[in-house]
Amino acid sequence: MADQREPRLSHRERVVIAIGLVVLAFNLRPAAVSVGPVLDDIRKSLSIGPAVAGVVTTLPVLCFAAFGALAPWCARRFGAHRVMLASLALLAAGIAVRADAGDAAVFILATIPALAGMATANVLLPSLVKQHFPHRVGTMTGVYTTSLAIGLTAASTATVPIAGLTGSWRGGLLAWAFTAAIAAVPWFGLLRHDVHPDLGPQRSIPGRALARSSLAWSMAVFFGMQSLQAYAVFGWLPQVYRDAGFSAETAGLLLGVTTATTIPLSFLLPSLAARVRSQAPMILALCSSYVLGYLGLLLSPTTLPWLWALLIGVGSGIFPLVLGIISLRARTSDGTAALSGFTQSIGYLIAAGGPFMIGAVYGATGGWTVPLLVLIALLLPQAVAGVLVSRERYVEDELAR
Repeated sequence: MADQREPRLSHRERVVIAIGLVVLAFNLRPAAVSVGPVLDDIRKSLSIGPAVAGVVTTLPVLCFAAFGALAPWCARRFGAHRVMLASLALLAAGIAVRADAGDAAVFILATIPALAGMATANVLLPSLVKQHFPHRVGTMTGVYTTSLAIGLTAASTATVPIAGLTGSWRGGLLAWAFTAAIAAVPWFGLLRHDVHPDLGPQRSIPGRALARSSLAWSMAVFFGMQSLQAYAVFGWLPQVYRDAGFSAETAGLLLGVTTATTIPLSFLLPSLAARVRSQAPMILALCSSYVLGYLGLLLSPTTLPWLWALLIGVGSGIFPLVLGIISLRARTSDGTAALSGFTQSIGYLIAAGGPFMIGAVYGATGGWTVPLLVLIALLLPQAVAGVLVSRERYVEDELAR
């Protein structure tokens, strides 16, 4: 990528780039999380069985792992801004076709390109922040992760009402194709930044090279364990509350509390992380918040249900924090893209089995005691990996040794 050949940008150009990053980030979760709220309606409409429904709910994590690994190469070959525009086009088209699907096969096949676009953009966002805002990495990471959290919360809470207004689950899904199409507009004006998309092997960092970096592996484990926690929460927290005696509506609202809590944290944590020498105290505090929330659910889920949801939401703030740390552990935008691709592809593979594992333990034990204890135990490797990546070092320095 062209961070060293990038001309000095005017204030207006930086504003356009910032807008492009924000509207893009808003669309990096709806394609994945909008299916869950209307999954029962989709299953009935398309005659989808439980096994296929399991594939649908696991596709986001698998696509994040598979397509995220290709993102750095695509950026070097074609230019990051072109890839971002193509990602939004794939995202909008995939969601639109999926919303019009007449059977399960078309629904799944249309979901794959949508998630591919989302995964690619997800990996390249930190490198574009590093390229265009090298001295404001924390602030800009906070801005775009806040937008991402707002998009996630909007898709979680608004898909069902939109489906109700349009009379079908199809309208609830199609709405997010329109937001992705609108987000593509600023990126047409940013294509000129890809004048020299491929700067040659001397600056390129192939993904396989990251395999000999202890920092990259620590980042991957840290990212993977926090993703495992997040997807387990998104998939099972409402059921925990329903089994405790709450209605489906209340359980959904409590999940909304968890996701909405990450919005202010997404703005604050990356910026704070960039200002401190070590992020270890922040990481340990967020892991502790998870523990308190899980213990609350374990010991007395009906006493202070909103507090437990809030504490788990605070723990989920590790996601925007880890995105900020990715940018802080590389010296260049190319290094950031390579580290981001390795971290997220390996990390999502680690996370892929999380929701299934928790569901299997829940089914085997008939309750939530053991699954919640498992989630608490899995916070230990997350905390250890988090402390390891909090040390001030750079992936390019490790690869140069």
